[in-house]
Amino acid sequence: MTAAVELATRNIPVTVFEAAQTLGGRARRVVSHGANLDNGLHILIGAYSETIRMIHRVRSTIQRQDLLRLPLHLQIEPAFRMRAWPLPAPLHIAAALFSASGLSWTEKMAAVRFMLNQRSRNFRCKAGTTVATLLQQHSQPRSVIEYLWHPICVSALNTNPDQAAAQVFLNVIRDSLAGPRAASDLLLPQADLSALFPEPAAELVRSHGGQVRLGETVTSLQACDKGFAVSATSTERFSHVIVAVAPHRLAQVVGHLPQLAAQLDLVRQFEYQPIYSVFLQYPQPVRLPAPMIGMRDSPAQWVFDRGALCNQPGMMGVVISASGPHQGLSREELAQQVYRQLADQLSLPEPEWFQVIAEKRATFTCSPDLRRPANLTPVAGLLLAGDYTESPYPATLEAAVRSGSQCARLVTDHHA
Repeated sequence: MTAAVELATRNIPVTVFEAAQTLGGRARRVVSHGANLDNGLHILIGAYSETIRMIHRVRSTIQRQDLLRLPLHLQIEPAFRMRAWPLPAPLHIAAALFSASGLSWTEKMAAVRFMLNQRSRNFRCKAGTTVATLLQQHSQPRSVIEYLWHPICVSALNTNPDQAAAQVFLNVIRDSLAGPRAASDLLLPQADLSALFPEPAAELVRSHGGQVRLGETVTSLQACDKGFAVSATSTERFSHVIVAVAPHRLAQVVGHLPQLAAQLDLVRQFEYQPIYSVFLQYPQPVRLPAPMIGMRDSPAQWVFDRGALCNQPGMMGVVISASGPHQGLSREELAQQVYRQLADQLSLPEPEWFQVIAEKRATFTCSPDLRRPANLTPVAGLLLAGDYTESPYPATLEAAVRSGSQCARLVTDHHA
């Protein structure tokens, strides 16, 4: 949808084929018990400049109900609290670390030394290093890892530290905690993910003469003279094609094109990580002391108060990122473990109903030295877009948006 918006607003006619009836892909609305839920609970940070720019672009104004912007505030039960101070960068994060509760003075100093050391190294590390190895090399205490670095790693990279690429982790730290003061802000969606961006994006595309076709699966893609023949409900010709499917579906679309063998070989080597979202409906008066609370114990990692965020009183959304023992549980067993955890740590009552949404291949495993395909392919006019393409960032909304923008630029350069 980012690519479509960028092209449509440059007066380049576009047609979007979407196999599903709801826009958003792996970040879309799911309806359950009459409530609008998400198939993955996402947050934005201030460093996601392209995503924020695109949301502004497709909406005439960013209303209060769209994004709740808060200075960085991490509350992780049972004891950790860290809040960015209203100071210029990097003092806002240094003060946050020194004033954090739940860590000893020695542990706080270790976290500050880690940040200073990485800044002196320009946030670069040796190739092939995992996050766990990096933290061990810099003598990070267990509590600092459990309360700070582990949650950031799993939230951003959707990969556990013993598997996660340290360089990508450092890229995230560099652009958020070590960036401008606003870069560390939390932006919490106050609407479901389809309503936040892809649906207003579709309205903008249509207003510029483009088409967005829901429920139309591309069944054939063939290169031909001066473009491509694309078949869905009928066969049409286009000068360019941007393939924006999940990486594990790429071969279904372009596997017949021998020129893309190298790109497909890269994607076939990907391993994948899940994201589980557990929604629990409590009586309407139930709410959390903060819109977002982290949990040190498993299985729940982050709990979002959707009453405070999305005007869904009593609804809690729980996200569980990356692989873990929870994958071996049935959905009912997982929900029971989650609501027992919330009862023990947050004193919540038994929910009225629950819904578990499992995105089992939510992202690629962000491992060290992972090679990712470029947007440009050897087939003239055929491009790849998605959070899995070449990028300094992990598989995030920001990586996906930047990928779409880059594809649009490449198409625009050709038209120029």
